[in-house]
Amino acid sequence: MPISTRVCGCCGALRPRYKRLVDNIFPEDPEDGLVKANMEKLTFYALSAPEKLDRIGAYLSERLSRDVARHRYGYVCIAMEALDQLLMACHCQSINLFVESFLKMVRKLLESDKPNLQILGTNSFVKFANIEEDTPSYHRSYDFFVSRFSEMCHSNYEDPDIRTKIRMAGIKGLQGVVRKTVNDELQANIWDPQHMDKIVPSLLFNLQSGERTESPVELTERCFRELLGRAAYGNIKNAVSPVLMHMDNHSLWEEKIFAVRCFKIIMYSIQSQHSHLVIQQLLGHLDANSKNSAKVRAGIVEVLLEAAAIAASGSVGPTVLEVFNTLLRQLRLSVDYELTGSYDGTNIGTQIIKAHEERQLQEAVIRTIGSFANTLPTYQRSEVMLFIMGKIPVPGVNLTLPPNELVPQGTQMIQIMLLKSLVQVTMGFQTTNMLTALPDTFLDPLLSFSLINHPEVRLLVLQILLSLIDRHDNRPKFATVCIISDISVLKLKVDKCSRQDNLFMKKHGQHLCRHIYLGCKEQSSSQQHYETLYALLGLLCVELANEEVVVDLIRLALALQDLALCTDEDLTIYNRCAVHALSAAYLNLICQLTTVPAFCQHIHEVCVWVSLLFLKKVLTFLNYCSLLCKDFVLHILVYRLPPSLERVESGVLFLQSKIAEVLGGSGYNTDRLATPYVPQCTGRKR
Repeated sequence: MPISTRVCGCCGALRPRYKRLVDNIFPEDPEDGLVKANMEKLTFYALSAPEKLDRIGAYLSERLSRDVARHRYGYVCIAMEALDQLLMACHCQSINLFVESFLKMVRKLLESDKPNLQILGTNSFVKFANIEEDTPSYHRSYDFFVSRFSEMCHSNYEDPDIRTKIRMAGIKGLQGVVRKTVNDELQANIWDPQHMDKIVPSLLFNLQSGERTESPVELTERCFRELLGRAAYGNIKNAVSPVLMHMDNHSLWEEKIFAVRCFKIIMYSIQSQHSHLVIQQLLGHLDANSKNSAKVRAGIVEVLLEAAAIAASGSVGPTVLEVFNTLLRQLRLSVDYELTGSYDGTNIGTQIIKAHEERQLQEAVIRTIGSFANTLPTYQRSEVMLFIMGKIPVPGVNLTLPPNELVPQGTQMIQIMLLKSLVQVTMGFQTTNMLTALPDTFLDPLLSFSLINHPEVRLLVLQILLSLIDRHDNRPKFATVCIISDISVLKLKVDKCSRQDNLFMKKHGQHLCRHIYLGCKEQSSSQQHYETLYALLGLLCVELANEEVVVDLIRLALALQDLALCTDEDLTIYNRCAVHALSAAYLNLICQLTTVPAFCQHIHEVCVWVSLLFLKKVLTFLNYCSLLCKDFVLHILVYRLPPSLERVESGVLFLQSKIAEVLGGSGYNTDRLATPYVPQCTGRKR
């Protein structure tokens, strides 16, 4: 044998054992795959001599780098398979040095321009990410992997199938980085903005661009939910900020659909006690976009609306009033923009403000206010009601006008918008104590709006009162002003008045009756106004009425009858008929609630007499109230009044003396019943 051959053979025998074991796992033909028997020997050696593990890793890395350079990809796959098996088997203290070699090889594959090598490297990294290491690592960095996986998420490879595989590999890689680092205090904080600004936009990009059935949308959503579910209190801001920036950069607020979807994922994924942090960020972003287009602001508000609906009770956070203050500020700004036509008070002409878009925004803000209010307990909702009321310009309270001057248009629009907000806040409001639900600081300014010569404002005030007084869902049963022969079909829920209810009506009963009376005198009142007034009277009767209150309500109903007949009042035939019908329908209701037979008989006799006497005049009467719905006319028996109101027979009127007589026999206060109701008409209408 030649000397040279003997030397080579001798050198081969002298090579370190770990190198020989590594070499033996590679077959002559890479198509045959990993030599399993020799791999078992290598694994046993690594477990028996863990101090050699780092050298094994370094040698495998050396071979892999050489094979990549020579395009021997079969051997590359075998090397990575061997590394994966060693990682799964070894958990000794020397694993850190081996991991460094492993990550070096993964990086080598990810840097390749070959998609199959990138995917191979990603799959190995994902397996590694799922391994719980026994020893901490002090110097390991994953910055490269965050950047590279993020790039893969945005792959623009020509072949769509390969492009999808690369993107999915990038998503899996980011998921692996998060799993590996999120709970490791020794690692660089994955929640730092430098990482989140890469990870989150990459996920959103794939969440948005799901055009093919095999697209990575589902995988992306799972990864996004996992990321958010791991976010602690101090990390929420860094996780959500890139989402807001992504929506801005790609103009996604205007469309709303994707933005709403993203924040639904966020709200359902984060821990419920952190919901208010997301809401606060959205509110801050809304403020930051105060001078952006109405569509952008409306998109943010729509997201807030959905977020509030998902958030748990009380999740608005510690600064409850600040949430509503921000929304009310946006409402006022929108009104200003609509009136001035610009975002800075000057017509700079750089952006055209569309009034209808601003109005859509205003309605969205109002709905959002209601959505937030629904998450609050009763005591906090009461605070919000008082807070909003304090923002409304009230004539004579926080709004001073020169004599005989009308409320400016801008002020009137603010009044309407804030009252609409109150309607939303009070909707579904439940309380056992009316004194706390309607304190003087709230009720007095609210009722002052019933004296304003603006029909929409007065209607909103009535709707607010209905929501606050209705505690047993009786309101829908008074939707129509009509005479019902048997009110048991309404299935009214009536409870005995509590001491607090009696105190409330003793304090505010006359105040409420006065404003109801004055509301009936308004010439600008429509059918909806009279139906709402009827509902308010009905709720007062079933929710808050003791015997004394019933007497006052009967006196009020009789006063409304007199109002309809009084020629000194400047009322149209439409108003007179509506008021008279309201009086009749209400007396028919209240007599059946008192269950006094003689009272019910008198009311019934008048109603029957009226229907027989004036039925033939219905068509003639309709000529005088063409603005009134025909069904409404027939239901409320407005034909009780002839076209000429100068002569009315006593048989078609409810008699105060008769009612006082029949109720006196049942223990009611006859002296009070015999005293006509005369409201103290003070206050100046605006």
